[in-house]
Amino acid sequence: MPELQRTPERYTTEEYEARLEKIRARMEREGLDLLILSDPSNMAWVAGYGGWSFYVHQCVLVGPDGPPVWYGRGQDANGAYRTVWMEPEYVIGYPDHYVQSTERHPMDYLCAKLAERGWDKGTVGVEMDNYWFSARAYERLQSGLPNAKFKDTTGFINWQRAVKSEKELDYMRQAARIVERMHHRIADKVEVGIRKCDLVAEIYDAGLRYDEWYGHGGDYPAIVPLLPSGPDAAAPHLTWDDLPMKPDEGTFFEIAGCYQRYHVPLSRTIYLGNPPQEILDAEKAVLEGMDAGLEAARAGNLCEDIAKAFFGTLEKYGIEKDNRAGYSIGLSYPPDWGERTMSIRRGDKTVLQPGMTFHFMTGLWMENWGYETTESIAITADGAPEVFCDIPRKMLIKA
Repeated sequence: MPELQRTPERYTTEEYEARLEKIRARMEREGLDLLILSDPSNMAWVAGYGGWSFYVHQCVLVGPDGPPVWYGRGQDANGAYRTVWMEPEYVIGYPDHYVQSTERHPMDYLCAKLAERGWDKGTVGVEMDNYWFSARAYERLQSGLPNAKFKDTTGFINWQRAVKSEKELDYMRQAARIVERMHHRIADKVEVGIRKCDLVAEIYDAGLRYDEWYGHGGDYPAIVPLLPSGPDAAAPHLTWDDLPMKPDEGTFFEIAGCYQRYHVPLSRTIYLGNPPQEILDAEKAVLEGMDAGLEAARAGNLCEDIAKAFFGTLEKYGIEKDNRAGYSIGLSYPPDWGERTMSIRRGDKTVLQPGMTFHFMTGLWMENWGYETTESIAITADGAPEVFCDIPRKMLIKA
């Protein structure tokens, strides 16, 4: 094939190889001969691939030796050649008549390729509980690999990603600058009468446009902007419409900056008018609880220690929050910017380690209103966590 113009790698080859060594050590401990990774975030972390092709079947294979192998739709192989750290012989594209066919399945073709490599037996790990590995894919693998045993390895790579390298933390700091710019734009533009769709256009502009000062632009985030207002803010995951913003309503803005696929979510609340005392009282409790939770977010403590500090403060004020207060974040693709591992909630005994990163999600969604102010943080080697963003936590009131 002609010489390829590769896109710049997110990490050095040595960092990819170090990840692979760590993965294989755990594979050996768990008796795994092959890993089939369908989660796009895990595919990117292991192999470097990052195209928008997760609507068709694709995966990265980690066998007993050698570099990983990218497997996907044939027309997407050109994207793999340009983005993965491996040489072209470690890219396999399947013919297009396998795409969304009722007569054949891409896993059938994969099984044949695994047999060619002698990887069609032993114990095979698959990510059973994620968004991209279907029941039909599992059924076809079982049928095509009769000499293999299957083991659920959901979260296997996700947990490997939990402690970030300094390079990854640097990407998140750059994502933080992006989300700061997004919130500054919201504060500047939001007013009674502005249509939500126009405000969202401003949010995307601020999140994507190249910034001469920082020297980079943004990526598309894994979740679209969430900005319900008034009674709709009782629901945490509503998006937007084309109607004007109304007076005497609060709106929370849950958005994320994204750089090199690394996310830093940040939520703030804006009230157009004079907020009722109920919301002001809730804000006081949340801000005090956030301070208590951040004080507990130290290496050696547990995830649940942050939760206990935060929920304990809410309970002191008579406020009940029946959902978790945060989760691990980092590299991600739609539909979720979480890593699907640790949660900030009672009962999560995960020990906090330097380099772990979280979205401290202290949002309240009550019967007829909602309020969010959140922080993205990194656990440090000693002392308080690194708070990625510098945006006032107090609700912005625009009368």
